[in-house]
Amino acid sequence: MSGLHDLAAAAGLHIDWEDALGEAQRVSDEALTTVLGALGYPADSAAAIADSQARLAREAAECSFVSADIGQPVSLPPGCAQAGTADLVLEDGRRRTVTISGGSLPGIDTPGYHRLVLDTSELRLAVAPPRCFRVEDAAPGKRIWGPAVQIAALRDDRASAFGDFGTLADSARAFAGCGADALAISPVHALFPADASRYSPYAPSSRLFLNVLYGDPALAGLALPDEPAPDLINWADAIPARLRTLRAAYDARGDTVRAGVAAYAQKGGDELVRHARFDALHAHFFAASGATGWQNWPAEFHDPAGNAVAAFAAQNEDEVGFYLFLQWLARQSLDAAQRAATDGGMALGLIADLAVGMDGGGSHAWSRPDDLLTGLSIGAPPDLLGPDGQNWGITGFSPQALRRTAFEPFISTVRAALDHAGGIRIDHALGLHRLWVVPHGASASEGAYLSMPQDDLLRILAIESQRSRAVVIGEDLGTVPEGFRPAMDARAMLGMRVLWFERDEDGVPIPPADWDAEAAAMTGTHDLPTVAGYWQGRDIDWTWALGRTSRATDEAADRETRAEDRTRLWQAFTAGRVTDAPEPAPEDTAPVVDAALAFVAATPSALAIVPLEDVVGLVEQPNLPGTIDEHPNWRRRMPDTTAALLARAPVAARLDLIRTERTR
Repeated sequence: MSGLHDLAAAAGLHIDWEDALGEAQRVSDEALTTVLGALGYPADSAAAIADSQARLAREAAECSFVSADIGQPVSLPPGCAQAGTADLVLEDGRRRTVTISGGSLPGIDTPGYHRLVLDTSELRLAVAPPRCFRVEDAAPGKRIWGPAVQIAALRDDRASAFGDFGTLADSARAFAGCGADALAISPVHALFPADASRYSPYAPSSRLFLNVLYGDPALAGLALPDEPAPDLINWADAIPARLRTLRAAYDARGDTVRAGVAAYAQKGGDELVRHARFDALHAHFFAASGATGWQNWPAEFHDPAGNAVAAFAAQNEDEVGFYLFLQWLARQSLDAAQRAATDGGMALGLIADLAVGMDGGGSHAWSRPDDLLTGLSIGAPPDLLGPDGQNWGITGFSPQALRRTAFEPFISTVRAALDHAGGIRIDHALGLHRLWVVPHGASASEGAYLSMPQDDLLRILAIESQRSRAVVIGEDLGTVPEGFRPAMDARAMLGMRVLWFERDEDGVPIPPADWDAEAAAMTGTHDLPTVAGYWQGRDIDWTWALGRTSRATDEAADRETRAEDRTRLWQAFTAGRVTDAPEPAPEDTAPVVDAALAFVAATPSALAIVPLEDVVGLVEQPNLPGTIDEHPNWRRRMPDTTAALLARAPVAARLDLIRTERTR
């Protein structure tokens, strides 16, 4: 079916792809037809294919958006490439007449978002600076470091069920006092506050707004009452209890708080009001019927601009006001945490984490459905860790919608993350190049890769990075498409270099001196074993306890392989001159943690990020990918307050090692 394949290729689908083993794979015609239909290009007959091809051709010729590099000729879409003159309106309002020749414009020397006004149409232009803001720009001549923390896991002097932005501010001050220049945090996107089962930070309702559970009541004049503070967060009890406290703060708000919320709501405009209405509606229908997403509400509430929603908001003005207050409080609290970091001397302060997508039943999908892929989830194809593929149960931006809207949804999302941070980590940054999309109701293996407008997205990241003076880190782990890392490098976007994966062809760890300089070096991530856990084989314990292995091996073989790798690692640590001791036993993890942290700190990488779990020497990791309730994901707490942890002798010694290696 060459017509089907031609249509699929034109729509950005990868008919052929290479798996994690380097073996060629092909998407079935049935899967292509289903995915194309979900993208809005019916392909179930020859006539439908012809109509969809014609539509694609029209879209490609539309005069809507183009991106370019500063000073370089701007290639124009066919719909606005006719020779002649046009008015270029710069973002600041200045106008100039430009000449279109050979289908392009002369280079534009001003970065930003501009407009090209033609006789019958208008083209929006994004002109990018050469690169993103770099660590060198923020801290000239320094190789900086900072911890990575899960906000909910943090403790402070209050008896609290989970950490919040107030706890984060205390931690920022503590780490700043230890010489850290950055503090990488878990995602803080808006979740579903009425549903205590939805606490994963990577499945947000909206990435434009904040997780209101993290607001610090003290900033509204109400101390947080003592809460149960177990080692594992009981979200089912903790979330309703925290909402009761926040409700009390709302009910007791004074004139100053009221004025602050009103000003914030006015600045946030209709977008913020719609989100607050969504949260109020979700709470109402979840309590009434257990409705988990807006698709389960009565049909008259599916339109955020409809009469039913307006009537509900009028009848429940106080409830909507509560959720506006919660967003205001969360924003004030997060801003205070960033001030605590920078006032303490951090060059960057907080590094935000941008989740790869959002829940299709959430606020963004309800209020702005045209931004998103409809009928498709994103995930990963079958690989060694997931032989059946992965469906993450979230959706992402439609590339067609991004072009149609001049990338406004992406720009707004990046700005929302950078409003409170000196850096941003883009989860699954490979999604800037392509996404594995899975039709609803299909297995993850029945998906296909969909190309994303990588060049446009990277240019926009460069614009926003420079404007916010914030570094950009891309999580580029896994099967990296050819050419993606060079494209990141060209924009000064830092990749992630993780201890466990920095190996040569024989599996030998790469010496510290040979690690990438323009990267973020780290011992691990929230999805990987801690150093102590890896050394003990705790990840192997979990794998076999949960029956999560499908390979032709057994537990004894896995443990033998790990023993061999422990030796390789220790030899690398010795060769890297971060230790001269003999290899420790599996249960003797403290010297291994010391050596691993020093090893990563010794690299030339501009930024070293060390998970707090490794700084403290903990065995368990925050999240075990592919599990839900089988492992206590996003529930583990730190054993003490951050200040107390950093004062422990072994931890203080590790921080000394990091500082020493970073300043050599």
